[in-house]
Amino acid sequence: MDNKVKTVSFIVLFWLLASCTQPVTMQQVYREKNAGNFTQATLLIDEYIAGNDLPDDTLYCLDFLKDRMRRITMDFNKDEASVLAYIRKYYPDVDDEMMKKWEEEKKLEYMVIDGEKKYFSQAAANLFRIDEVAKARKREADGVQTSASAKTLQTHLPEVVAVLSATGKTQTPPVTMKVKYALTVKPNAVPDGETVRCWLPYPRETSPDSSLFSVSTGQRRQTAVKLLAVSDSNYVISPPSYAHRTLYMEKTARKDSALTFSIEFSYRSAAEWFDLKNKTIPPYDTESELYKTYTSERPPHIVFTDSIKAISQRIVGNETHPFLKMQKIWKWVDATFPWASAREYSTIGNIPEYVLENRHGDCGQVTLLFITLARYSGIPARWQSGFMMHPGAVNLHDWSEYYMEGTGWIPMDESFGVNSFSTDERIVNFYSNGMDAYRWIVNDDYSCPLFPEKTFPRSETVDFQRGEVEWRGGNLYFDRWEWDVDVSYEKN
Repeated sequence: MDNKVKTVSFIVLFWLLASCTQPVTMQQVYREKNAGNFTQATLLIDEYIAGNDLPDDTLYCLDFLKDRMRRITMDFNKDEASVLAYIRKYYPDVDDEMMKKWEEEKKLEYMVIDGEKKYFSQAAANLFRIDEVAKARKREADGVQTSASAKTLQTHLPEVVAVLSATGKTQTPPVTMKVKYALTVKPNAVPDGETVRCWLPYPRETSPDSSLFSVSTGQRRQTAVKLLAVSDSNYVISPPSYAHRTLYMEKTARKDSALTFSIEFSYRSAAEWFDLKNKTIPPYDTESELYKTYTSERPPHIVFTDSIKAISQRIVGNETHPFLKMQKIWKWVDATFPWASAREYSTIGNIPEYVLENRHGDCGQVTLLFITLARYSGIPARWQSGFMMHPGAVNLHDWSEYYMEGTGWIPMDESFGVNSFSTDERIVNFYSNGMDAYRWIVNDDYSCPLFPEKTFPRSETVDFQRGEVEWRGGNLYFDRWEWDVDVSYEKN
């Protein structure tokens, strides 16, 4: 070996040895994470933890950062072959150019993770919800299908509007619903003998005596909550002051056995509708605590970014009437962002910005976009969520409430949007100022503490619907357990 080669080899060896001893920085971690190099980022985090004496809150955040990458990997689990197999059912001649175009237009969601191109688990199905041409092609092949919820609403909403228009009231007689809810932890998800902590969703009842909450329409719509049965007599229901309504239990895991937490309850739910178009609405009391709270930013998801400011100003224009301003925002979001299955909210940094960038969103995503645009436009707005309970179409669902001076909090569903099945303007725009009776309200806000407090990061950091589970070894993510709900109905 000549001297030049020896010198180069020595320099390389010296650099390798030096790099092994250099302390890891968080800048390195985020550089690898943002590049999609999740395995390397995770190793760097472990090295960073090992090389530093870190406080508990920092360790908590770093562990969640690793878990968040794992969650993203679970969401983005489809390869190109499986996506193409679905698409070819409707586009037998699909080629690379078509795929590239859909990807560039954000209609096929993917990420490069550890050097491999991975598509979102619902990317192929979402293409036929997002792209209008693809949607029409699928409709032509499969036929037009009316959902169970749409069938219910085509009868229910005209009845609601007719009754309330005739009586001058804002609320219909309620429907009584009996619900059985169960959460089952899979066998051996937790070691034998360990205590499992579980939070189940429970109906909201009366809110605390506060000007911020006491006028909530949600508490008028949902009444007469009764707990009928519970799988363990040792339980606790969260106080009304907690925005996420829960029933908490603990059980002991047994080897090779599933662990089920279950409850049964009933409640009454009324439809509500406000005729506001021609109503005189007083100016907001902009100095009130309510107004300041619900027109403010709340990072990370309610942030008045430059894009939010520009879009809000473009939508609202010179309109000054609060209700008409709200309707402009509601209609714009409804017309601009088609519904599509969503990745887990805990993996998204800013949900409204995600909707704007990807040009689609599910119920909670478009709801947060509406709330952000409304707040920037000076309209108090807040989150509400739980389940849609329409016969044959029970599922997780999110919506919102906005505040009109002199009227109070008014329910609004951005995801249900404009009803095209009717020509009656009151029914077409029903969800801009009303709510059907088939709801289960669990939450009056998002990303709030659970009761009792959870030790580890939640599976769902924004919403609370399916439940949460943990043990002393950590959080149990959605892949470790299953949920089931059964509903029966009784008209009063």
